[in-house]
Amino acid sequence: MTKPAPAPVPAAPAPAATARFDLPEPDAFTESYWAAAGEGRLLIRRCGECGRPHHYPREFCPHCWSDDVTWEQASGRATLYTWSVVHRNDLPPFGQRAPYVAAVVDLAEGPRLMTEVVDCPQDALRIGMALGVTFRELAPGVSVPVFRAAGGPALHE
Repeated sequence: MTKPAPAPVPAAPAPAATARFDLPEPDAFTESYWAAAGEGRLLIRRCGECGRPHHYPREFCPHCWSDDVTWEQASGRATLYTWSVVHRNDLPPFGQRAPYVAAVVDLAEGPRLMTEVVDCPQDALRIGMALGVTFRELAPGVSVPVFRAAGGPALHE
């Protein structure tokens, strides 16, 4: 008895030329945050009950669970809490940016924010260094906050 020929293995679909993993996915709640970022403004949330700020945007206060929270514009000042230099990332378009500095910063208002530090030599990075927000434009009207050493030139990539 002869074995039947194996069925041909279908070719893997080619990745979409426009596949991107850096674009935010705004929803009805975060639309205000992303619209402000597109205008070069960084927003955080502040609780009307306990007065504490927080980030990432959510509809309730993570400290006291109140739903009395509002948007406010952050100063854009921050200090570097920690960082890691990413040398390889296979998700488009991050691989084209490597090496890059993934970081966590402490905003002057208090919350911590995951971000990227740009235009700063890696050997100049120091915990506690002063940073200022700037924005990387990913598509028309779509920007994300990134940070650079305080006193650096304004950026809108």
